[in-house]
Amino acid sequence: MALADEFDEMVYEPSEAFVESTNVHQFMQEYGISDYDELIERTTEDFDWFWDEIVSYLGIEFYEDYDTVRDDSEGPQFTDWYPGGEINIAHNVLDRHTATDSPNQNAVACIWEGEDGDVREVTYQHLYCQSNQVANALEARGIETGDTVGLYMPMVPEVISILYGCFKVGAIAVPIFSGFGIDATATRIEDSECSVLFTGDGFYRRGKEVLLKGDADEAIEQAGHVEHTIVYDRLGAEIPWNDAHDETWDKAVETQPDEYETKVLHADQEAMLLYSSGTTGKPKGIVQTHAGAQVQCAKEVYFGFDHKPSDRFFWVSDIGWMMGPWTLIGNHTFGGTIFMYEGAPDHPGPDRFWEMIDRHDLSVFGISPTAIRALRKHGTEPLEEHDLSSLRLLGSTGEPWDPESWLWFYEHVGGGECPIINISGGTEICGCFLMPLPGMPLKPGTLGKPGLGMDVDIVNSQGESVANDHERGFLVTRSSCPSMTKSLWSGDERYLEEYWSTFENPPIWDHGDWAQKDEDGLWFLHGRADDVLNVAGRKVGPAEVESALIEHETVNQAAAVGVPDETTGTAVVAYIILEDNVEETDDLRNDLREKVGTEVGKPFKPREVLFVKEFPKTQSEKIIRRAIAAVYEGKELDDMSSIENPEALGAIEEAS
Repeated sequence: MALADEFDEMVYEPSEAFVESTNVHQFMQEYGISDYDELIERTTEDFDWFWDEIVSYLGIEFYEDYDTVRDDSEGPQFTDWYPGGEINIAHNVLDRHTATDSPNQNAVACIWEGEDGDVREVTYQHLYCQSNQVANALEARGIETGDTVGLYMPMVPEVISILYGCFKVGAIAVPIFSGFGIDATATRIEDSECSVLFTGDGFYRRGKEVLLKGDADEAIEQAGHVEHTIVYDRLGAEIPWNDAHDETWDKAVETQPDEYETKVLHADQEAMLLYSSGTTGKPKGIVQTHAGAQVQCAKEVYFGFDHKPSDRFFWVSDIGWMMGPWTLIGNHTFGGTIFMYEGAPDHPGPDRFWEMIDRHDLSVFGISPTAIRALRKHGTEPLEEHDLSSLRLLGSTGEPWDPESWLWFYEHVGGGECPIINISGGTEICGCFLMPLPGMPLKPGTLGKPGLGMDVDIVNSQGESVANDHERGFLVTRSSCPSMTKSLWSGDERYLEEYWSTFENPPIWDHGDWAQKDEDGLWFLHGRADDVLNVAGRKVGPAEVESALIEHETVNQAAAVGVPDETTGTAVVAYIILEDNVEETDDLRNDLREKVGTEVGKPFKPREVLFVKEFPKTQSEKIIRRAIAAVYEGKELDDMSSIENPEALGAIEEAS
């Protein structure tokens, strides 16, 4: 049974008043577009019109206008966007908001809350001055346009100033997830060759101090390249120190002048080097440009998340994951307020998110399906203690939903009134291929329709479109978009092999996901195509097996992997995280096996059902199924630097 068929009814039906209040409705009215299908068709078929019009419509400022929207004379793989144009993200997200005639000068750009309860409000004026100090500090240490700068930082407001300070000088920011260990951090430092690294003494996680500086030192020793380490004092902790290259934040940055003339950069100047999670191999260095990241993030926050001046936008993320910079650039383009939280979602209790939403009147809340499944284990009582009526939109990304968890999120967090803007795209495009618009009717788990200006399709193995046949196929895009990675940091060869080698005539970008469009025109994902379970010639995505398992009242999370089998070629093995206080029994294993057999098909009935307490995941909450399968088969793991919780691998090995 396909996921698109499991809950084949519209659950979210927006009111006419809400539809008419949305930014995308106003855009459609202005350009005489009658419905969403016509909107998507026009923005993808009249490509140059849309990507040109959207710049002025969103108020994005170029120092020098571009000669043309794009030059794809070398093919979609190497499209040059906005050639001749000059821009800087820092101007659009920061500088112009602090002009004397700007109403945003003293507006709050960031509300920050530490896990220990500390709260800070940071204005645009403060960010502006601090980002200028960062820019001056970087130039004082020899950083020029095109040089790389590492950010291995706790989630504190200073990460925003560091990011924007890099943009100001034309340096390439390299965000590194604060939860990475030594090897993962060293891999990214070594690959990017950054000579300056910003880090902190540490941060709080579940009431304990997590120290960063020691790991940063060992990573630098392993990787080399770093000549200056600038350390922010979050905890006041005792940390190792080397006077030869370590400097405190207050001496290195806060002593600098708070004025700086932001550099004028070519539209295709690299702004960020974002590393993919590496779930399919060695992490890839994704290259984002100033014009591309600026236009894409702003477009998605304004239309997909219906940005309003009063919004307070909270996406559960780290600066080291794409959604961190995406949140900042998208909201700050419009002078918006983002909310940043340092710690764990369940500390000191399972109501931490709900308490913060209530206390800070947050209006947009984005989170991964895995995190919601974990919070769902605690029931609705933690929610009932808090007023969540300030929420008007919910968001999610990272993996397919199971319908039960989607409905729980919709009904209990969103009160049955907030649309879930479930998005999918990735680091490679600093945005979304698929994205519901807030006025669309929605079914559980859907990703709505193609994003505006995103020429996506679903094709079979021959590259033929099967979207309108409602068949499952490969999610692809037939054209570039402004934020599509400018090759890979490691070079064109790997870039072409990773994304453009599956379908070469004509060249089509293969995103690696299974997708399907249903009879009502809504799109669904079925997981990674390279995770497909091929049992005796019959194929199914692991998400379908997992969804059937999660439907069982005892199951909180599930992961299905394919392992070698002498008879069928591949057999399914299911790993289960049970709800609290559920006993692990053979009868339960049999019940779960039979449920999959009944709902998905007998060939996919798990050969084994194994119980664990956690799964190995990336920082973006994606389950790393290839790691689970490798442990089951006793294989040596390849690059596992993207795992946030490597201790979970031991639990997988001992599972019974």
